[in-house]
Amino acid sequence: MKRIAVVCGLLAGIAAGVHAQMPVGATGSTTLAPLRVDPAVKSALGGVSAEQVQADIAKLVSFGTRSTLSSMDTELPQGQGILPAADWITSEFEAISKECGGCLEVKRDEFVQPASTDPRARVTRPTKLVNVYAILHGTGGDKAPWVLVTGHYDSRATDVMDGKLTSPGANDDASGVAVSLESARAMAWLTKAGVKLPGTMVFAAVAGEEQGLFGSAHLAKLAKSEGWPLKAVLNNDIVGGDTTPGETGQYKDVVRVFSESIPATATPGEQRMTLGLGAENDSPSRELARQIVELAPAYFKPATERPAALKGGMRSQLIRLVPPFHPVMILRRDRYLRGGDHTSFNAEGFPAVRFTEWRENFDHQHQTLRTENGVVYGDLLKFVDFAYVAKVAQLNALTMASLAAAPSEPQHVRVVTKELDNYSNLQWDASAFAPQGTTYEVVWRDTNENLWTHSQSAGAETHLTLDVSKDNVLFGVRAVSAAGDRSLAVPPVPERK
Repeated sequence: MKRIAVVCGLLAGIAAGVHAQMPVGATGSTTLAPLRVDPAVKSALGGVSAEQVQADIAKLVSFGTRSTLSSMDTELPQGQGILPAADWITSEFEAISKECGGCLEVKRDEFVQPASTDPRARVTRPTKLVNVYAILHGTGGDKAPWVLVTGHYDSRATDVMDGKLTSPGANDDASGVAVSLESARAMAWLTKAGVKLPGTMVFAAVAGEEQGLFGSAHLAKLAKSEGWPLKAVLNNDIVGGDTTPGETGQYKDVVRVFSESIPATATPGEQRMTLGLGAENDSPSRELARQIVELAPAYFKPATERPAALKGGMRSQLIRLVPPFHPVMILRRDRYLRGGDHTSFNAEGFPAVRFTEWRENFDHQHQTLRTENGVVYGDLLKFVDFAYVAKVAQLNALTMASLAAAPSEPQHVRVVTKELDNYSNLQWDASAFAPQGTTYEVVWRDTNENLWTHSQSAGAETHLTLDVSKDNVLFGVRAVSAAGDRSLAVPPVPERK
């Protein structure tokens, strides 16, 4: 089975640096400037371990059931159920923090989800939920960007209301929790190595996803109430790279990145403007997905050999990135008839995306353990590709580090439309967090393209005029640190002066 031609062409174009032609008459334009490759970050990514991923997932599976409803069950064997799993995740974050000299602030967001009388309700009596998260505070103060990675640690069997049935949840979603833990380990190692980023990173594991996204909704509201300046939320849900024998449709060099178009919080007026400008693919969440896709080729290249063990306590089992691993933008908030924890953050106005393997195997999701007609049902450990999960973890950690190292986005970005002409006069206000050496970059692409294809630096100025028709392209403006780390792009809105 051949890879979808569009995906092949898109990714080959990125890797080769091949970009679309500019309109005739364009001047002063350049092809897209490459994103920075940070050697320290690359070293940290090399320490992400498939063996550690396997150990994390196996430990979560060992709790028997992680049904959210099991938190209220007093008849489960000792050490079984979702609350012991929460305690283990807490202890694991604390162990990671100890390794980096206490660099993580480990917290528990505990609450009681009220009972619902809705006929479709999945919580019918008051139920305790626990979200666990660890904060790696940055050095840039309260205006520097925050980035969050999460996976849900609850699981389910076919009957979502049975909290006693064994439900391993290896792929859905112990794999996502493993990504969060390994991302924390990679960034903690970076801190221990003396690299302290200005932005703050949060590593989370939430409960209640299978019962209605209750854990993520509570954490998202907490983030909003406490004023976390979240610029990116990375939700990992079903990133295990199914290993069912005979499965031919699963691609192990690809992970899907889902993102919403028009923001869930957009007002009717903002929706009309977005549609009128053709900017439905330039929402903050889409810009996040776009930047993830843009970042990957610089770091995920075929390795000619397995690198030697790194100094400073790095684990020696390093991941060899062959074949090159890459994300693919899926221009939907989520899959058909499905939802995920990123939508809880979207609902609070935060840019958020979902990572999911290329092809899900529904025999191993939401299934009670059994074998029928020779088919094994259930979300078992043996169906998880641990090296695949490790690559997803590397991609998450890379995204977090890049955004945490960057300035915040430029503000009040606009394109001046006073005159009918074929020029594009872009103006913006400085970023709220703009360390010394911050510059600005205008990026653009043809309206039928998904990724940025051209860029031009404005230096420290907050305006740039291009001989490019604003009617033919889509623009964005992003801030660039002195080292070359870029904020997410912000599309302009029209302004008449």
